[in-house]
Amino acid sequence: MENISSEQNKQRNDRARYHSMSALYRKEMADHITSRRFVIIMLLVTATTIASIYGALTGMSDAISSDSNFIFLKLYTTSGNSIPSFLSFIALIGPFVGLILGFDAINSERNNGTLNRLVSQPIYRDSVIIGKFLAGGTLISLMVISMGVLIGAIGFLSIGILPSVEELARVVIYLLYTIVYICFWLAMAMLFSVICRHSATSALASIALWIFFAVFMSLLASIIANAIYPVNNQYNAAVNTLSNYNCNLYINRISPYYLYTEAVSTILNPSVRAVNAVTMSQLVGALSSYLSLGQSMLLVWPHLTGLIALTLGVFTISYVKFMRQEIRGN
Repeated sequence: MENISSEQNKQRNDRARYHSMSALYRKEMADHITSRRFVIIMLLVTATTIASIYGALTGMSDAISSDSNFIFLKLYTTSGNSIPSFLSFIALIGPFVGLILGFDAINSERNNGTLNRLVSQPIYRDSVIIGKFLAGGTLISLMVISMGVLIGAIGFLSIGILPSVEELARVVIYLLYTIVYICFWLAMAMLFSVICRHSATSALASIALWIFFAVFMSLLASIIANAIYPVNNQYNAAVNTLSNYNCNLYINRISPYYLYTEAVSTILNPSVRAVNAVTMSQLVGALSSYLSLGQSMLLVWPHLTGLIALTLGVFTISYVKFMRQEIRGN
């Protein structure tokens, strides 16, 4: 009887948790979609997509003349008329979407007094932060998939060439990497929202971290690598060049921006055959050809694992911090 009663209590708790999570998820989705912030994000996403399509179509003839294979993938990687490619646009602008959705997820409700009323309802406290993250992740997924489909559709209507199964699979994997990448910045913004009391502070901290990883991380990696393995003269260059390059590479891979760009560049460009330094002995006897999708994934699956681990790690920190905070006293 005790086992049956405990099982029934567990089922009731699971149902209550599911209903509270579902209610908060729907609330957050409604808040996002009906907000002016969502309009700004959609305008940014639309402008980015249109500009990248225009740049790809204007530069397509030159790209095809240099390499006539995998034309459909060139819609996402080709730039033209000083307009970056869609891949470059998303690597720089994508984090902005995640930051906008998450920089005031917690502290704005705390400052407005709505968080107290929210947790006073018969819901689980952890449903608040999980529901907010899931709602933001859903919105990010919908936007990324919409952008990818829009570029593919307009590109197909313009160039009139059907993509192969492998090209479609590479685009789908690319969109998956993009979703995880932007969700990392959503989790990071939510972490600062939990830690910082004011929305402006969390926004500035999130943007500062974004700029550091996107701009200054490569400079810092180069300084550290040159300090450890100097290449300032002919002898040091002969001895330390490979070690300097590897050190620079490993430090850069701490950055989610570098992980993402290296991974998606390999996925969308089958001619990329390595992501590490290649020696002359390894090049001897190598055939010049394109990698299959499976071989490309073997090169970059650690990047996806790293991005997922970073996202889950940052969200776990924000989750634990939120669960330990005193809400009713704020």
